[in-house]
Amino acid sequence: MDEKILLPTKGKATMNIAIVYILVAVLASATGQILLKKGMLTVGEITLSAGDLFSTLFRIGTSPYVVIGLVIYITGTVFWLAALSRVDLSYAYPFASLSYILMLIASWQIFDENISVLRLVGTLIIGFGVFLISRS
Repeated sequence: MDEKILLPTKGKATMNIAIVYILVAVLASATGQILLKKGMLTVGEITLSAGDLFSTLFRIGTSPYVVIGLVIYITGTVFWLAALSRVDLSYAYPFASLSYILMLIASWQIFDENISVLRLVGTLIIGFGVFLISRS
């Protein structure tokens, strides 16, 4: 009789849920960062000086983009913690670099930033590395 070693169903389910949690966390993190950037474009340049600290924090804290961006970012952190409760950090953490790919696309599409060939190639290499880790 040919016996195969199979992962327990619970283990597969735990891994699949963890991957969903990781992807939601990465997407929320990227979305939060995009909104934070948009908010800071509306707030304008800031300087962190003691005399202007409270007025600067008030300007930042009353920007709807910043507030919504922080809420989404924190929500992503909760999903990230749920993922970490299920899988090894050495497995989960490289997935966080998927946000580099999302940020590159968002920077180009939303903020009309110029993306150099070196930046693009570096980001693609990171994406390939995540693919390799996901296969382990």
